[in-house]
Amino acid sequence: MTDNELPEAHPAIEPLSFLLGRWEGFGKGDYPTIEPFDFIQEVTFTHNGKPFLIYNSRSWLKETGEDGQVAKGRPLGMETGFWRPQADNNVEVVLAHPTGITEIYLGDIDGTKVEMETRSVILTPTAKPVKFGRRLYGLIDSTNRPGEKDLAWAYDMEAMDQPLQPHLWAQLEWAWTD
Repeated sequence: MTDNELPEAHPAIEPLSFLLGRWEGFGKGDYPTIEPFDFIQEVTFTHNGKPFLIYNSRSWLKETGEDGQVAKGRPLGMETGFWRPQADNNVEVVLAHPTGITEIYLGDIDGTKVEMETRSVILTPTAKPVKFGRRLYGLIDSTNRPGEKDLAWAYDMEAMDQPLQPHLWAQLEWAWTD
């Protein structure tokens, strides 16, 4: 095995194997406490041979130049964590954000769809008051690549004294996998 080669996948990650790779695309954000925005996102799911996926997400404000070219603007959200498949098509997800928020999600895997919600949210003293989250990830037919699948995801959030409601959603194209 070379430094760039992944080890053999642990059998436990099979139910989540549809997520493996790097996904890139565009999304939208909205919430009563902010102005709506468009973003560019990269999400990576990989493994190291252990019974979990390693997850990283980065996003940037979507900017469009006078020439119509789309570019990454200022950095937005980041998160990293681990997706831990469990018996009976359940999943435990641990996510950490550089803004002082750590979330534990519990969810269900149904084919190429994962639905989950927070079991607990831990905040540093300076973090925004996020109380609850619900996420959906799933493969959908690509709108730009006939016969291919994209990763669509959505995040509903209860925070800032607002009730649970849509906050972020995106559609990402598969870029690579090992």
